[in-house]
Amino acid sequence: MTAVGVTGATGTMGRAVLDTAAGRDDTTVAFATNRDPAAEHVAGHELRPAVDFPDLLATHAPDVVVDFTGPESAVEYASACAEADVGFVTGTTGFDEAHRDVLRGVADRVPVLRATNFSRGVHALAEALAETVETLPDYDIELTETHHNRKRDAPSGTATTLLDRIDDASGANHDRTYGREGEQPRDGDEVGVHVRRAGNVRGEHEVLLAGNDEVLTLTHRAESRGVFAAGALDAAVWLAGRDAGWYEFEEVLA
Repeated sequence: MTAVGVTGATGTMGRAVLDTAAGRDDTTVAFATNRDPAAEHVAGHELRPAVDFPDLLATHAPDVVVDFTGPESAVEYASACAEADVGFVTGTTGFDEAHRDVLRGVADRVPVLRATNFSRGVHALAEALAETVETLPDYDIELTETHHNRKRDAPSGTATTLLDRIDDASGANHDRTYGREGEQPRDGDEVGVHVRRAGNVRGEHEVLLAGNDEVLTLTHRAESRGVFAAGALDAAVWLAGRDAGWYEFEEVLA
């Protein structure tokens, strides 16, 4: 059994992690934290104040912490994990370079795994996309992503990862055109990026490639946040007990 600490327990992903952990026989929840003092229980777990996080690490000694919060809080939690010798898995997005530097520093002391998406299907999409871009090097590319109306960062971390895969596969750094207005003739070196925020959409990503009088689309749609929670817990089980270092979700799937 891998003991996990869960941060941001009242958030949509924190709740999903707790719900998903309850149905698994390879993980147990060591503790769950939240910054809202009014919240008391989620998915049958008593919530502890986030300010107690360092003490909870010392008292409950989890193998790994699973984090879906925000960039500032995530690096705080990661730094505390480094002090307590606890592994850290995060699906938080929106990190800037300073945040990433902190996480890299933490990875010098404990195992850290960060992914913009913990869906196995999304990683299959990324692999298929790279092969498609190599096969169709002269096709125009447009990427559209859709998420719920509360998502803060745009474009999504997954969309950014897919854009990076496009660049890697083509060997070029495409200009990223975010939406279009007025006279906007297409530049052959660009990738169009379109962001939609509506309702309770869990996550949808579509890449369109067009050329040679044909159109090809590659699409992934998550129908439950449990998809991401399960992947994060898979990563936690895999990461537990490993040496300090920076790890990728692709290694979990290998």
